[in-house]
Amino acid sequence: MREIHPKANEVFKNNYVLDFLALPTKFSEKTLRKSILENLKQFILEFGKDFTFVGEEYRVQVGMKDFYIDLLFFHRELQCLVAIDLKITDFKPEYLGKIEFYLEALDRDVKKEHEKPSVGIVLCKNKDEKVVEYSLSRSMSPTLISKYQTELFDKKLLENKLDEYFKIAEKE
Repeated sequence: MREIHPKANEVFKNNYVLDFLALPTKFSEKTLRKSILENLKQFILEFGKDFTFVGEEYRVQVGMKDFYIDLLFFHRELQCLVAIDLKITDFKPEYLGKIEFYLEALDRDVKKEHEKPSVGIVLCKNKDEKVVEYSLSRSMSPTLISKYQTELFDKKLLENKLDEYFKIAEKE
């Protein structure tokens, strides 16, 4: 990834806070996608500058089959398409194959000649760093595995824990 997109580490994060989505405790990938679209401005602000929205459930056709990319953006600075595959579960290695397939379809059939190779993001509820490391170790595609959280810690709980910490620290 560094060779194709040297600035990618500055652009993309490992963790995103999507607390503005106001999702219920249990939700589907469809609900997650729809909530992101309803809050697109905040979503783009969380991801950073230079993102342009291209489409939701963006259709790519390979052979006689249609496939749908959850969210597709274009990043102006990196000059590439950015495919986001949304997951409501922890990262699984098989998610990498799906996003790599999408990137190949985008690069062969959608990408303009002057654009750089597409980047993929698998946005998961959580990820085990070792599983991600093993999964990406042989991958040649510019793909990132990022996690999101839909809620921040409860403010009152955090205040109580800080109070406890300071009381303990004062005693020492």
